[in-house]
Amino acid sequence: MDFDPVTLSRVQFALTVMFHYLFPPLSIGLGAIMVLLEGTYLKTGDRRYEAATRFFTKLFAVNFAVGVATGIVMEFQFGTNWSTYSRFVGDVFGSALAAEGIFAFFLESGFLAVLVFGWDRVGKKMHFFSTLMVFLGSTFSAVWIVIANSWQQTPAGFHLVGEGAAMRAEITDFWAMVFNPSAMHRLNHVLLGSLLQGAFFVMSLSAFYLLKKRHVGFAKRTFTVALVLGFVSSITILISGHAQANAVAENQPAKLAAFEGHFETGEGGADLYLFGWPDEEAREVKLGVALPGMLSFLIHGDTETPVKGLDRIPDDEEPPVAVPFVTYHLMVALGMFFIGVTSLALFLRWRGTLWDQRWLLKVFVVAVAGPYIANQTGWVAAEVGRQPWVVYGLLKTQDAASPSVPGEQIFASIVLFSLIYLALGALWVVVMNSKIQHGPEDPEGGDAEGHEGQIAVAADVLDPASPHHLTGRAAPEEA
Repeated sequence: MDFDPVTLSRVQFALTVMFHYLFPPLSIGLGAIMVLLEGTYLKTGDRRYEAATRFFTKLFAVNFAVGVATGIVMEFQFGTNWSTYSRFVGDVFGSALAAEGIFAFFLESGFLAVLVFGWDRVGKKMHFFSTLMVFLGSTFSAVWIVIANSWQQTPAGFHLVGEGAAMRAEITDFWAMVFNPSAMHRLNHVLLGSLLQGAFFVMSLSAFYLLKKRHVGFAKRTFTVALVLGFVSSITILISGHAQANAVAENQPAKLAAFEGHFETGEGGADLYLFGWPDEEAREVKLGVALPGMLSFLIHGDTETPVKGLDRIPDDEEPPVAVPFVTYHLMVALGMFFIGVTSLALFLRWRGTLWDQRWLLKVFVVAVAGPYIANQTGWVAAEVGRQPWVVYGLLKTQDAASPSVPGEQIFASIVLFSLIYLALGALWVVVMNSKIQHGPEDPEGGDAEGHEGQIAVAADVLDPASPHHLTGRAAPEEA
């Protein structure tokens, strides 16, 4: 077996990053839903929205914990597997990661305690403020991570010092580094993808309850809130994706050519492939269906202007094509699905017939997988598409790995991490499923099971000694 250290280091980093990235988008998206629900409770005084926020807080806390545990590993890999890379980007990444720790992680983790444990210990406005701060902390964390990653894609605001293996990048303009040419486009796309993931997670859970005729009142309210957020996010992420693709065409033409399977520049307009399979040896897309001139139209505004193809890229700088092409097109196809399914559901909700469409509710139960896949494939397309560079135009991946770490050790750590992550993933599924099966507490004593006309005895709900108290455990038949 070939234990190539660079290849194995890339596999290990991909494994840890992709597993970790299952959790932060849900934290951001679910945090936004919680802000909307608790804000509604604060404005209306309707305790059903409070109960909904309490329920999602439990799921948020589980997701946050696993996300933190899996995120720490990535930073250690910079020093163990990618020492040359760490030396080169350390002065740049140091400021971005420090900003994440100060302005994001401390904010999020500090107010998380108030969010989870402060329901009966602080006022309603203070608790809502803590919910808002946790959501903003999750968002700021994404901001600084995306800025750091985007600098690798489109470096700006720096100069190089040293020579050979000791060469490194130093910041000369902090704000130019922050607002590098791809940062804001990519940040918008990441945050909108996170909102989609949170919205589809809540819609999936709510649709499940509606199909089971459990917690019907809760499910209808939360589905509606998430549906509006999901519809708006699916439309705006299409606009964001178009803007980002134009930025990629300007700053990383080789990556765009890989996304689109655009091998030859040609003299006229470039076609836009809807699907197909790129054959890198034959330099063509096989079994492809394309819209003539549409790629030129999307980039230049007309169907005749040529688009730079892979034939204009030096051989030693040409990215692989198959993986970026497939993952990029899968992400776009899922984006179209999100727009279609949320538009249909919103129309039926307006007509008042959504809850009768069991087939559509079943679609929403499984559709939660869509944003997870789209977020993962989007990152894969972006990262593989920039190869062979780890810092675009400055440092190649082959030159960035640690020279002293043998491949056998990296392979052993991959096996170990895989086992640990399988255990963590199983634990996440079991705990989340347990809380979902239990369901939300119902302050109106029956609404959660679909009996919306029943009225709870307020003293029983509010009495801390009661088993039905909002912060206690309800009996299974009351859940």
